[in-house]
Amino acid sequence: MNSTMSLAPLFRHSVGFDRFNDLFEFASRNEAGSTYPPYNVEKHGEDDYRIVIAAAGLQDDDLELQVERSVLTVSGGRRSKDAEKVTFLHQGIAQRAFKLSFRLADHIEVTGASLKNGLLNIDLLRQVPEQAKPRRIEIGGQTRTPAAVTQAQASPALEAAAA
Repeated sequence: MNSTMSLAPLFRHSVGFDRFNDLFEFASRNEAGSTYPPYNVEKHGEDDYRIVIAAAGLQDDDLELQVERSVLTVSGGRRSKDAEKVTFLHQGIAQRAFKLSFRLADHIEVTGASLKNGLLNIDLLRQVPEQAKPRRIEIGGQTRTPAAVTQAQASPALEAAAA
């Protein structure tokens, strides 16, 4: 059963927000989120963020990070077997495979990752280009339409031809 709904009527009065429709459809298709492994999303400054994932018992080789089309995917699981045979009397540290996905906002870049004390730290930085930053628009007394602009550009040529 396909439960996808269209949110197009909600976006009739917006300009340039077509991507939000895709985000809502992605969220509605996504299965119930897993709580394993636990993670934090932290803000360390105006433009600095960090995702901290509990990766107990995993090593660098057991983890994989990938960014594709503004989605950060972190996957991991125990890939190497211990050299010695171990029988667990109680195994409380989960070492099952996992896959987490994080949708990154515009202009968010992954700057690095490190694994220390069983925590995977993924550093993110928001770098907004100058043309995307907010700017003040001055309100003038005269509105120029495209036709008025074309006529104003043609006027000097007409005046020169008449003279």
